[in-house]
Amino acid sequence: MLSLGSGGAKSTKPSFVSYVTPEEIKLEKETPKKEIHPDLLPGEVVFCSASPILKYTQDDLSQRGVFGTLFCTNFRVTFIIDEMSQEETAKNFKNKLYGENDIPLMCVDHIYGVYDEKRKLITGGLVKNKCPSKIIIHCKDLRVLQFSLTFTKEEDAKRIFQGIAHHCLEEKSLKCVFAFSYTGATSPGMQRKQETILFDSPEDWSQEMKRTKAKCRLVTENENFELSQRLPKYFVIPQALEDLFSYQGNGLPMWCWSHHSGCALFKASFLPVTQEDGDLPKHLDIMINAVAHNYLYSVKTEDLSESLPTIQDIQQSYNKFKQFFLIDNSTEFWLSDVKWFSSLESSGWLDIIRQCLQKAVEVVECLEKDNTNVLITEEEGTDLCCVISSLAQLMLDPYYRTLMGFQSLVQKEWVAGCHAFLDRCNHLHQKDKECQSPVFLLFLECVWQLVQQHSPAFQFSETYLTVLSDSVHVPIFSTFLFNSAHHRESIIKAESPIAQSGSLICPTVWDWSVQYDSKAQNYFFNPLYSEKVKPERTIRKTHKPKHQRQLSLPSSAFKTPPKKGFFKDETESLKKILRVKRISRWMGSPDSPAVASREFYESWQQRPLDYHGLLLPCLDGPAVRLWMQRYLRWIPEVHILGGGSVAVMTKLMELLGQVQDMKHMLEQRDPSQAVKLDHHPQLQHRPVSFGSSGRMSSSFPFTYSRNRSFRPIIPTGLLQILMLTDNLANQEDEVV
Repeated sequence: MLSLGSGGAKSTKPSFVSYVTPEEIKLEKETPKKEIHPDLLPGEVVFCSASPILKYTQDDLSQRGVFGTLFCTNFRVTFIIDEMSQEETAKNFKNKLYGENDIPLMCVDHIYGVYDEKRKLITGGLVKNKCPSKIIIHCKDLRVLQFSLTFTKEEDAKRIFQGIAHHCLEEKSLKCVFAFSYTGATSPGMQRKQETILFDSPEDWSQEMKRTKAKCRLVTENENFELSQRLPKYFVIPQALEDLFSYQGNGLPMWCWSHHSGCALFKASFLPVTQEDGDLPKHLDIMINAVAHNYLYSVKTEDLSESLPTIQDIQQSYNKFKQFFLIDNSTEFWLSDVKWFSSLESSGWLDIIRQCLQKAVEVVECLEKDNTNVLITEEEGTDLCCVISSLAQLMLDPYYRTLMGFQSLVQKEWVAGCHAFLDRCNHLHQKDKECQSPVFLLFLECVWQLVQQHSPAFQFSETYLTVLSDSVHVPIFSTFLFNSAHHRESIIKAESPIAQSGSLICPTVWDWSVQYDSKAQNYFFNPLYSEKVKPERTIRKTHKPKHQRQLSLPSSAFKTPPKKGFFKDETESLKKILRVKRISRWMGSPDSPAVASREFYESWQQRPLDYHGLLLPCLDGPAVRLWMQRYLRWIPEVHILGGGSVAVMTKLMELLGQVQDMKHMLEQRDPSQAVKLDHHPQLQHRPVSFGSSGRMSSSFPFTYSRNRSFRPIIPTGLLQILMLTDNLANQEDEVV
């Protein structure tokens, strides 16, 4: 016991100073607890663990947090809190594979170590250095997790630090990805029947050609990849094209989609250029003529590598952009908030989104207004070609705005279209990052712009898009794990641990039951989706449209198709009448794409809006917005308790529920009204309620409200500037 005085002298003020933190005192007094073990997935193995670990909150620099155990497995880095609160277990939008304190290994972006209050980026060469006092992990889904190692034994701290750095940062082989271990422990009976069209069979392509009334030819010669390993197993080309084996399949115009007028959209890669190749121009003419023969002998070509940023530019822009959302603490956020809009604009990310949408509008204009075939090209034909072709189809075809239709679109243009997901997403943490680029995320960004501008036209919600962007970095699904169809088949057969008994079947990301239950999947659907109303059978139509997918704008006058045998009889004069133009060549003319597309947009805007017809995005000024749900969901300072889009959606769903109740009341009073009311499909099922919006934040359902203060923390330097400035009202605002 500490004595406060001596003898009969008057007691003095205690002079004892403690150099032990409250957390250490708490640890000394607590009795040893039983070991904590994570709930492992089938095939998941724990590599290393350490306890006690302090996980910091993101409040401020007070270094508050919770204690628990940190694990590193072959699937994730997971942190288990010693005392789990009821708030953590009451979530109704919970991922079955990983939680809020779990980081899939492929989701780790960067790891920083804090040495003597200085943050250093961890690479493979720094792992052998001394153990840092703190680990900061930046995730690809923009989460920031901080762990303190000061309360852990030195051996355990060094082991967990080296284990996390090795399994998250070191370059690995694809056979080490958890998908192979997970599916090896999964029985074939667990695989559900897929409702999404995967385009991995000739029947899927034939069905799509029949739906769009395409007059093209299905290619099955590459079923065993004898034609090219970079091409899909099955694909569609123009009927007039016969020479498939020239240049090993490079430069083939591959069919994407057909307009109801007869013209179509094609994409192609570049032909290999060599000094000895004198037949290259002739081969190009053959490809272009084959596309032009599809409809009206007209085609417009566009080299996307000349009119859009390169994949390296996209990567650099996104690296700058995401830094404004990887916030370690609230003080850092308020410092960045001073120049928020100018910083976002300087990154160029939003401008790249605008350029892609603009180019897609130009392609749509050629198909819808000019009724001409469009051929888009780039070096590989699997990056920006996928972005532009997918966006054009979303704007033109309402089928792709449904949930199943959108998933089929991703399968057709991206997965079956051989987009290099493994290289672009850098799943294996390769040192050479020239191939890394968030091209698929750029596409989802553009889709979100369309969804937030024309919400009733889309069956899926922005929550679905956010979850889809997260699922790219979950090392379980085969959808976003390979570079091509040939790569997928060869790797699965060669490196599967059960290859002797049969090929390994990885689940697709479209089987959402692997990650979410049926209640959570309800958030994927847009409750305000305006389904197409079917006309009553009793009413006879006075005018029947020629095509079911009637669009909003009138088509230009069609030219009379040429007679049969035109190519045979008048081959020499073909180039004189063949209308081959380049979209990019309009630049510099009075009818440039910007001016022409503006007129096209204004003409469309003057007509009644049809959510099941043509949809065009607005690209003026602030119309291109920030995807707040994805980028701001982990920053507590910007959350709006009881507000934001969640509050608006909750009120709208309450109104839909009232309309549903009134419908049932009318049906009970007058059953004859039930027939008329059934023509409103959006009211047939009661909307899913979000509950009380007052207890939720604007980032719902990904983060929930916390019992903490949301009082803004203004930096001291900025506060002094504001207090000492007398003519603050006369200062000019920051111009973006």
